[in-house]
Amino acid sequence: MPISLADIVTALPSDETWGPPTTTDALVDGVPYAPYSKGDKLGRMADWTTEGKDREGRGGRQQYNRNYRDQQVYGAGTSSLFAVQVAEDESSFSVVDNTRTQKTRIFGRGGNRGFQGRGRGGRDQRGGRGNYQNARVGGRGGQQGYGYDQRGGRGRGGRRFGWKDYDKPQRNRDSSVNIKPEWSMLEEIDFARLMKLNLDTSGGEDMESYGFLYYYDRTYDKPPVKNTERKLNVVDRAAYNVTTSSDPIIQELADKDEATIFATDNILSMLMCAPRSVYSWDLVITKQGNKIYLDKRDGSSLDMVSVNENAADAPLEASEGNKDSINFPGALALEATFINHNFANQVVMESETSKSDMTHENPFYNPSEETEPLASKAYKYRRFDLSLEKDEDPLHLIVRTEIDAVVKNSISGDDQFLTLKALNEFDHKAQGSGGALDWRTKLSSQRGAVVATEMKNNSCKLARWATQAILARADVMKLGFVSRINPKAPNHHVILGVVGYDPRKFAEQMNLNLANGWGIVRTIVDMVRGMKDGRYVLVKDPNKQLLRLYEVPMGTFEEGEEGEEDGTQAEGGEDEE
Repeated sequence: MPISLADIVTALPSDETWGPPTTTDALVDGVPYAPYSKGDKLGRMADWTTEGKDREGRGGRQQYNRNYRDQQVYGAGTSSLFAVQVAEDESSFSVVDNTRTQKTRIFGRGGNRGFQGRGRGGRDQRGGRGNYQNARVGGRGGQQGYGYDQRGGRGRGGRRFGWKDYDKPQRNRDSSVNIKPEWSMLEEIDFARLMKLNLDTSGGEDMESYGFLYYYDRTYDKPPVKNTERKLNVVDRAAYNVTTSSDPIIQELADKDEATIFATDNILSMLMCAPRSVYSWDLVITKQGNKIYLDKRDGSSLDMVSVNENAADAPLEASEGNKDSINFPGALALEATFINHNFANQVVMESETSKSDMTHENPFYNPSEETEPLASKAYKYRRFDLSLEKDEDPLHLIVRTEIDAVVKNSISGDDQFLTLKALNEFDHKAQGSGGALDWRTKLSSQRGAVVATEMKNNSCKLARWATQAILARADVMKLGFVSRINPKAPNHHVILGVVGYDPRKFAEQMNLNLANGWGIVRTIVDMVRGMKDGRYVLVKDPNKQLLRLYEVPMGTFEEGEEGEEDGTQAEGGEDEE
């Protein structure tokens, strides 16, 4: 039956107010009611927008307390009316373990009493991963005072160099050459663009060959007996590193119009491996008519052999806090250059009756002026075709390559050409070692790990060596492992072993793409070809991954100006290293 509006109005209460009746009783349906205090702060019943209380990491409990320290629970402003009195405190209750345990004492490096748990950090189980409070002790070389890194030590599982590098100030290195105000910048190329280039070329052809080669001493391939390692001796031999435009053979080939571009393998390999470089370097490019010469300055950084250039924690300069002067980057480069020069001369068998002569004699040696005998060295001038389909005229490049020794093939008996290079270990525990293993103990048992670490820390150097060997069409690239006799004595070294590699397979292991290198060369050459005749300088930025091309006056870097250039790291040029 429908209700009329009049019945509804009649049913309304006659009081002036409506709602629940007002009462002074503290009971609501027999349940005590907690009075509301206006001093209380209203919090959240549930909040899913912030991290939970028990979330570990990134602040954890401390972060939660900081976020909620100003928020109170509803009703906290009044006394606890309904607190339950616990008859006995259960927080102090614990189960007692009556079983007897044998006390373990840990000795050796990285171990300490009470510091148990199998050590994962450091070499040969140095350091450890026991209870967290003692984890900071670490192993030998562990980082004391950093709770985030419990591994300690070095080697596999050791502290990763470069960890938290975003907190470290960026290094400010100096340029390899002083950029003068009168130089005008023409181009700026970043490495990201260079790495996308690609140009397939042929294997090249031999034009001329000069010099002679001694045979390699195979006894160095045998692993040394303990405590009988061979010391690296100082072998004074005349070796030359003449720049492109000063090479008389290249001048003859240019006069015959055999090619358009001329370079040496030392210069060309640096340009082809430019994206891997970290330190600053520079090339001098001279354009004369339709000829382009890729040169280097006297005393250029290209004459030096860098050490751990690509390591995450590369050697520091004195201005960066390094107090060990023998491990400065410049001192290490000078030491590595000295090692490579003497190593190549020591591991060959000098015999005038047993050597391999090239077609012509060494073009740089003058017996009337030199007092030292010639080093084993062969110069092969090889031509490569860099032409594209759209080119009307062919574009050829002639490069002077170097071979260090020759060896008889053990199966066929044919002569095989070798390049001889040396990697050096200065101190595997010092800053800048890049987490390298101890060569004395690991080279024979973990040679692959040692080489892999060197590929990571010296990516640019090894890529250049492999490129030079491939350009020279060498059959084998011999890598020597040379270490200091005493880590604090940089003048005395010992040869720990020699390993031979196929340069092409070695390049594949390093993910080295020669087609990319040829693409970089062609790109730089095309830039210079479109400019007027003159002199240009290509500089690698010391702190950024990019190249800059400058136009400089024609007389730059001539006689009398070398001393004015900053960034010269060591004496080089045509003199003996």
